Amino acid sequence: MVIESAEQGTHPEDVPAAVLDDVARALGTEVTLLDRLTGGVNGGAVRVQLGARADAVLKAAPRAHPDQLDETLRAQRVVEHMRRCGYPTPAWLAVGATAAHVWHLMDFVDAAPASTLTPSLIEQLMAIIELQAGRASEPYDHWSYAWRVATGQEPAGDGLEVVETPEQALLRQSVGRLSGYSSAVAALVERLRLVCADVPPPPEAPDMVHADLATPGNILVRDGVVVAVVDIGNAGSGTRATDLTTLMWYAFQDPLLDGVRERLWARILGLVGWEGAAVLAATHILLMLELPIRDGRHDLVPGVVERGHRAFDELDALR
Repeated sequence: MVIESAEQGTHPEDVPAAVLDDVARALGTEVTLLDRLTGGVNGGAVRVQLGARADAVLKAAPRAHPDQLDETLRAQRVVEHMRRCGYPTPAWLAVGATAAHVWHLMDFVDAAPASTLTPSLIEQLMAIIELQAGRASEPYDHWSYAWRVATGQEPAGDGLEVVETPEQALLRQSVGRLSGYSSAVAALVERLRLVCADVPPPPEAPDMVHADLATPGNILVRDGVVVAVVDIGNAGSGTRATDLTTLMWYAFQDPLLDGVRERLWARILGLVGWEGAAVLAATHILLMLELPIRDGRHDLVPGVVERGHRAFDELDALR
C-alpha cells in the first residue's frame, strides 16, 4: 500500500503512482512518501518510509530505451561490489521498472549534500578515488569512450569492441556538432582535436569509475567529512584518472583550489601519462561545452571556453 504524506515540501506529483505501487509490491510493505530531497531529476530523489523501517531514497527515471533496466541492474552490481571493498556509497535496496519508468531504492544517509567542494573535501575525494583502483567489475569502459569523444574517431582494426549506451552515442553525435556553435567554440574544439588526434586507443584499464564524482550534490557531508558518494548509476570501468579529471575541472572555480589542482594534475599524469591526461581533459571540456549549448544556457559558454583553454595551457606546461 502507498501512503502519500502531506508533509510540507512533498510533491507527490513528481513520483508516478505506478512507481510507488511497484516499490510497495517489490518490498511487500507500505510505502510512505515523505519529501523531496535536494537534487535528482525526472522526479528522482525522494525520501520514503518503508513500513516501520528507516527512511530510504527512491529515484525514478522515465524509460528512454529498452536496455535501461539492465543498465540500472548493472549499477546495482557495481554498488554491491564496491561496498564490499569499503567504498562509501549507500546500499541499493531494490531495483524495478514499470511500463514507463525504471526505479531504484537506496539507503537514506543522514548527511547534507556539499554546497561546494573545498580543498579538504577534494583531498578526501582523492583518497576515496584510490579505493577504486583495480576494482572494475563491469565491462562499461569510460576510458575508451573518452578516447572516442576526444578524437572523434572509432577504433579500427584492433579488435576492440565498442560498447556504449544510446545516451552515450547521442552525446558523441552532439559533441561532433559543437564547432558549428561559434568561432570561439570551434577554435577550442580544434585545439583539443589536434592535441588528441594521434593518441592511440587506450588499453583496457582495471579501475572502477564513478563518472560523476565532482558534482557537489553527489557528495554527502557531515561535520566537514565525506560520509557518502551517490548518483553512481553511470559507474563502470576504465581509469580512476577519469574521476580525478572531473575534480581538476572543478578546481578552477576558486583560487583557493589552485594548490589541490596541482596535486590532481600530478596524480593524473602519474596514472595515465601526458597523452592520457590530454584525452581525459579534452573529453571533459567537450562534455562541459555540450551541456549548456544543448540546454540553451548561452551565458555559460564563454566561461567554459575560457576554462578549457586554461586547462590545456596548464597541461601544456607540464608536458
